[in-house]
Amino acid sequence: MQVYSASTSDPDAIVDALLNGAGVVKITGLFSSAQIAQARAIVMEHSDRDTDKATHFQGAAQEAGTINLQRRVWNLLAKGAVFSDMAAHPVLMKILRRFLGTEFIMGSIAANRILPGGPGQEPHVDYPYWDFHKPETHPVNLNSSFPMNAQVSIILDPFTEESGATGYVPGSQKALRYPAPEDKFFEHCKQMTGEPGDVILFYGVTWHCAMPNTSDHDRSAVLIQYLPKWVKPMEDMPAALPAEFMANASPDIRQLIGLNYPYPEVLETAKAGNAEGRV
Repeated sequence: MQVYSASTSDPDAIVDALLNGAGVVKITGLFSSAQIAQARAIVMEHSDRDTDKATHFQGAAQEAGTINLQRRVWNLLAKGAVFSDMAAHPVLMKILRRFLGTEFIMGSIAANRILPGGPGQEPHVDYPYWDFHKPETHPVNLNSSFPMNAQVSIILDPFTEESGATGYVPGSQKALRYPAPEDKFFEHCKQMTGEPGDVILFYGVTWHCAMPNTSDHDRSAVLIQYLPKWVKPMEDMPAALPAEFMANASPDIRQLIGLNYPYPEVLETAKAGNAEGRV
């Protein structure tokens, strides 16, 4: 896993690593210790109170009877300004504009908390490829040469081998398929280790999963999904955000929550002057 700092992050080099290299990079120095502490406190508060929120790939936890040891906190933009700062950090925006196009959007921003004893997840790929075990539901000849996803994990607790740092198979993003048992994921995977404040950026078709937390501390991160502007977001953020937030959103946040992209739209009621370029 290549490591960059805020000052050395080269968008072209990072895009090449995501597409043609390991599929994963780490960027240090984007967030202060105060920002990380504030974000973590909010995540802890909500995950302690709301323990039944939906998460993903929980088969291992269900089988082990430890479902409550994996907790998800959704709609983070409404829970603190620090999360808007994280989602629209200038370094990330610059890289992602190169990777997903200048008008990319955010599909989801949530936090994942795995408590000690949490068993981790099944190896998978991320939305919109999440159900690629059914390739017939996706377009013919779809390939990994153009990305429809980027994932950012902002580490809030130490990501170590013991705490279940995300496992991944370097180079697996080139295959654009679901990991199969014969791929022996757990024999070949590396782990996305890092310290609080580190950012892991990866192409979501890289085979990955949370690993078991065998440590004595939580393993938490802010998870941000980014998509091209025309991919349907996973989380309906405008519907969940208060009107005051929407009215005061920065230009970058407006772009990220999809307010700059008009579709779907009721074209029967659209004004003629706003229809330029539509056929």
